[in-house]
Amino acid sequence: MLKLNENYLKLPGSYLFAEIARRTAAYSEANPDKRLIKLGIGDVTLPLPAACVDALKRAADEMGDKATFMGYGPYEGYDFLREAIVKNDYEPYGAKISADELFVSDGAKSDCGNIGDIFSEDCVVAVCDPVYPVYIDANAMAGRAGEYAGDKWTNIVYMPCTAENNFFPALPERVPDLIYLCFPNNPTGMAATKEQLRPWVDYANEHGSVILYDAAYRAYISDPALPRSIYEIPGAEECAIEFGSFSKTAGFTGTRCGWTVIPRALRRGGESLYDMWMRRQSTKFNGTAYVIQRAAEAVYSPEGREQVAGLIGYYMNNARVIREGLSSAGLEVYGGEDSPYIWFRAPNGQGSWEFFDRLLHEANVVTTPGAGFGPSGEGFIRLTAFGDAENTREAVERVKAML
Repeated sequence: MLKLNENYLKLPGSYLFAEIARRTAAYSEANPDKRLIKLGIGDVTLPLPAACVDALKRAADEMGDKATFMGYGPYEGYDFLREAIVKNDYEPYGAKISADELFVSDGAKSDCGNIGDIFSEDCVVAVCDPVYPVYIDANAMAGRAGEYAGDKWTNIVYMPCTAENNFFPALPERVPDLIYLCFPNNPTGMAATKEQLRPWVDYANEHGSVILYDAAYRAYISDPALPRSIYEIPGAEECAIEFGSFSKTAGFTGTRCGWTVIPRALRRGGESLYDMWMRRQSTKFNGTAYVIQRAAEAVYSPEGREQVAGLIGYYMNNARVIREGLSSAGLEVYGGEDSPYIWFRAPNGQGSWEFFDRLLHEANVVTTPGAGFGPSGEGFIRLTAFGDAENTREAVERVKAML
């Protein structure tokens, strides 16, 4: 008799953003005359940089010519892109990562979810709380999370990130095998310092843990003293896997391209994690399309750099507008300085979904309720700076008027 993966049946309700979409659609259907402004899901609104579009077109032309046609590519990605990533995203910051330690993918979300394939089902997993839902849901699907008990999973080590600890977790008492860290953080918008990350690297090396470091928002860091990569911390190459992305950096949310770094020095149980991931990828993944990798390579061209800087500046100005506007309205606001996310406390002790509904119905602004990111997110709301600038300003004014 066929059996299902019962771990899927343990998942509570729908995926966070699916629930947001459901509530938003229901309101729109009942109120077709209302114009909603969406600052919830972190999708970009500006088009791809022209340099990337031009590279995409050139690569497409190559694919239409027998002399330059490309079939299956390397599972780990083409050297031209891997070398460009290392030269631009690692070498300038003193991170000693080589191109042959990097895998090009179709985005950080995929690899953050799939990386668990190379680890045992009984590994203990630790996450920041609040947390990007994919980290938990992917492990729940794999059977590592235990049972869902109201607002958390029984086998997950939750590391509270609250205003009291400046949204940075303390080292856990129960030693985890896998530690998810994301900085700049989604959803809180807070960045980490080298001094904050160093104890985590030491902890992981001491206990044989592996840090899974999501650096998808590195391009939004404005403070030059803050690390762009976990590999800026000595010893990280022996305990950390890092995920990078072009999605928010250069608008590749629909184009799909990212990367994962697994250093050759990272071994557990006498085995190379690089070799294990290569075996996984070569079986389950045929590589990112050549035309997409050429488009991503163009991010690092002189024109691409200038255009990407313009995109980031645009979104970070939105972040400033949101942060300053909500602060002036008397709200307790975090993030938005080294990250495109703004995290604020719902006023008067209101719950996350309660205030989400109020913002939707009274201000016609779509947000993300903090409770959807974990127990410590209750009472908070996340806003994204990836909207249109005019709409962002209007949304802030609507919220201020509602308050």
